[in-house]
Amino acid sequence: MSTAKKEYKRITTKSLVEMKKNGEKISMLTAYDYTMAKIVDGAGIDVILVGDSASNVMAGHETTLPITLDQMIYHASSVVRAINRSLVVVDLPFGSYQSDPKEALRSAIRIMKESGAHAVKMEGGKEIKESIKRILHAGIPVMGHLGLTPQSIYKFGTYTVRAKDKDEAAQLKDDAKMLEKAGCFGIVLEKIPAALAKEVAESVSIPVIGIGAGNGVDGQVLVLHDLLGMTHEFNPRFLRRYMNLYEDMTAAIKQYSDDVKAVGFPNESEMY
Repeated sequence: MSTAKKEYKRITTKSLVEMKKNGEKISMLTAYDYTMAKIVDGAGIDVILVGDSASNVMAGHETTLPITLDQMIYHASSVVRAINRSLVVVDLPFGSYQSDPKEALRSAIRIMKESGAHAVKMEGGKEIKESIKRILHAGIPVMGHLGLTPQSIYKFGTYTVRAKDKDEAAQLKDDAKMLEKAGCFGIVLEKIPAALAKEVAESVSIPVIGIGAGNGVDGQVLVLHDLLGMTHEFNPRFLRRYMNLYEDMTAAIKQYSDDVKAVGFPNESEMY
């Protein structure tokens, strides 16, 4: 006998835990501006991540490291103004929480107060435990992020799959349990073996969202621009492109340019 899917007028951290308990998968996408966020929210996505991937997608940086707290607040504010249903989670950027729990709390408070977001996301395990605890004690929901953590790219030296060896996999499992015990409402697992991700998801009561972590987790997240095919040079195995907007947009813009030069735009019906 099938159970009817519960309709949520507004997604909260509690909603996500309920969805995991009920076996309902969670959809999560990035957004960085008002227009795109309005479309994503209207399409019924459960969680919008204002990711530090804005550093790559919006600003053209090679890594996520250069984006600042002020810039993250700007993007988050734009997204929050667009949404009616989705839970909005914002990445704490590199350098805003790693070294000092007090600085971490100040950073999280600024995001919540100045953007109106609903939660923050932080990369790392036991090494940032005190920062996570301080933010949670202030009443700010925290989502963890384990596996490939892009803010540590220079430490890893590569974007390859993480936790393939026994020691790193054991540490990841320990960190996931720690994040749950500390009070995080969810965890993102990035680019780890599918079997390990499934094991982690089954070992904790909080939702586990995967990106390149197989389908045994509680939900999936992708970068919106990748999903829509607006980017074309990034081709990891885990990415499914649902559109090819890079080619479609290029063709449309070229046609516009040709029409302008040929005095085909505007035509009689497009003039006052």
